[in-house]
Amino acid sequence: MYLKRPAAGLSFCLFYLASYFINKYVLSVLKFTYPTLFQGWQTLVGGFLLHVSWKLGWVEISCSSRSEVLTWLPASALFVGIIYAGSRALSRLPIPVFLTVHNAAEVITCGFQKFVQKETSLLKICSVLFLLIAAGCLPLFDTQFDPDGYFWALIHLICVGVYKVIHKLWKTSSLSDLDQQYINYVFSVVLLASASHPAGDLFGALNFPFLYFYRFHSSCCASGLLGFFLMLHTVKLKSITSSWQYAAWSFLAKVTTAGLSPFVFGMTANVPTVCCLLLGGLGEALLVYTERMGT
Repeated sequence: MYLKRPAAGLSFCLFYLASYFINKYVLSVLKFTYPTLFQGWQTLVGGFLLHVSWKLGWVEISCSSRSEVLTWLPASALFVGIIYAGSRALSRLPIPVFLTVHNAAEVITCGFQKFVQKETSLLKICSVLFLLIAAGCLPLFDTQFDPDGYFWALIHLICVGVYKVIHKLWKTSSLSDLDQQYINYVFSVVLLASASHPAGDLFGALNFPFLYFYRFHSSCCASGLLGFFLMLHTVKLKSITSSWQYAAWSFLAKVTTAGLSPFVFGMTANVPTVCCLLLGGLGEALLVYTERMGT
């Protein structure tokens, strides 16, 4: 498979891998399980850096229409659901399992294309069924089954799927991807900061055993920076490649991250679990192929 823009694609894969690993480290190794604070910090850093980049002229943001901004707010609410539920799920599930469930969000977008836009193909339906079967069977065979982890992964999946549908419907909007992300950042910071006290995270974090440790501070700084650079490279890669090439790079990033994570964080898996993970990978590979064929 020939992939254009290897430098941009490899940079995207590197930031994808590093971002997932540092988040997993904070959530599962250090066990900082206060998502309103952790995700609030990440979106604050991302929003601040994006605002500075805009003011310095490095990126272009034009959220000039108030009506456009207000119309995008439901998507921003879904974005908060994505990062909040994703944080809760990733703290409890191994990265390969989390990514397999995450990929099943394509079921929602494919269903929308099938029943609303009448655009999907038989091959795409088969690939999505593979993703659905893989994600659905994982809880049945997972030797490290965590009901809370899978519950939040399901919420994450639903939010991702609906967000993708809204994003597809919004292609004719004057809001660019960076405009949308800027709104997402601002909305997330406000909402998560407001929710930190009612959720119990604000005072609960005071009892966190590594609160004053350098490795916690450095990991949080790294997570904010890596998340921002991953977002920038995602937007850049989408703008300079076709849809199937971006899907291929995304597939490569996920396979690399899922394949290396058990060596770093450990994972107990039996044969049926491995088969589910491989079936999920096959389903996403077929999705890339359908994108390339334009079906």
